[in-house]
Amino acid sequence: MASKQTDFAGRTVERTAAPADRPRYALDVADAGPPKPLTETLETLADLDEETVLVQRNDRAPQHLYPTLTDRGYEFETVTDDDAVFTAVWRPDG
Repeated sequence: MASKQTDFAGRTVERTAAPADRPRYALDVADAGPPKPLTETLETLADLDEETVLVQRNDRAPQHLYPTLTDRGYEFETVTDDDAVFTAVWRPDG
């Protein structure tokens, strides 16, 4: 399962403006019901160092997450692939 997560994180970073040279952390919340995807993503971001790109896999675009990410100074981009939605979240260079 870890290699699958690494695969989707790598593919997502390649398809977005996320920095490709940074470490990545994959978070699969596609099977979690609301509000778990939002809370798990925010808790994970708080635990990661500022260089790491978080890639969230979800079953829908995380619309409620976007304003919080903007308020906290993150950049993000969402792409879709078949029945999954992937959002890369990162801190801008500083």
